[in-house]
Amino acid sequence: MDKKLSSLVLDSAPLGFPWATLDPFLFCAYHNDDFPKGTEQLGPGPALLKGRNIGMDFTVKDGFRMYHGDTVPGFPSHPHRGFETVTLVRKGYCDHSDSLGAAARFGAGDAQWLTAGKGIVHAEMFPLLSREEENPLELFQIWLNLPSKSKMVDAHFSIFWSQTIPRVVIEDDAGRKATVTIIAGKYGDAAGPPPPPNSWAADPNHDVAIWTISIDADQTWILPKTKETSTRTLYFFDGSELELGGETIREKKVLLMKPDEDVAITARGGAAQLLLLQGSPIGEPVAQHGPFVMNTQAEIRQAMLDYQRTQFGGWPWGKSDPDHGPDRGRFARHLDGSVEDFPR
Repeated sequence: MDKKLSSLVLDSAPLGFPWATLDPFLFCAYHNDDFPKGTEQLGPGPALLKGRNIGMDFTVKDGFRMYHGDTVPGFPSHPHRGFETVTLVRKGYCDHSDSLGAAARFGAGDAQWLTAGKGIVHAEMFPLLSREEENPLELFQIWLNLPSKSKMVDAHFSIFWSQTIPRVVIEDDAGRKATVTIIAGKYGDAAGPPPPPNSWAADPNHDVAIWTISIDADQTWILPKTKETSTRTLYFFDGSELELGGETIREKKVLLMKPDEDVAITARGGAAQLLLLQGSPIGEPVAQHGPFVMNTQAEIRQAMLDYQRTQFGGWPWGKSDPDHGPDRGRFARHLDGSVEDFPR
């Protein structure tokens, strides 16, 4: 953070990659890739893979990145311990597979909430399902910390299908709209789907909120006040201008908001897109080494030893970067063996 804009905007900074976060959040990555038409292997054509740092491709080239994928873009199998991942896919699809046997293909506004707890290995691949049209991908991945008492709970897998996620639309007399999509927390009388049972977000006293907000041009939306002790971060990631707290913001920024006052936000020069992350701080020490987040370095060393010894349950898939094929629609196979299926 680098600049206080007003009494309502306590600090600000340009958006980077990943985006800066505050306790209880650890990390926020915004992936926005213009993937091309897919091949039979559900990836870009071989010509588009030339000149890339395959296996570590985070540079935008031809409009997209491959991340750690070599055929299908994405993140092959990797471990986590001690926190949660919340993945919201706005465009495109994510194929999830994990060491507990859960699997899913989700997208088009769906969200996945994964409690890593004492340990899980998962893969997140982005299949290019259309061979006739381009395959744009837009998603957020957010890491939410766990308190020390919950870092070694059993892993938990949840899918929030788009049709179950509340969206509140505010419309003025001129037909201009603001739409609030509630992944976690409450907005007025609308509440997001129940978080996993051991999540910091499961206790409403912790005031966790994850919202996306779309504001039409020249529409004003009121960000309602919340608890004085919460941290509240607003990410202006798409649009021309915002009027906010008496200031005009003309570049994409992360904004640390004063939590206990209403804030009028107006989009100028076109529609604006925002992400809100909010919650009461956990207030515990954070020790992190890559995909492990604990409270002490000794716990990090133990996490590494445990992973080397147990592989957090092993990897039941035939390869490190599994996808779910060209024909499967959105689906989830849960830890109890039940399956939800939606046709393509």
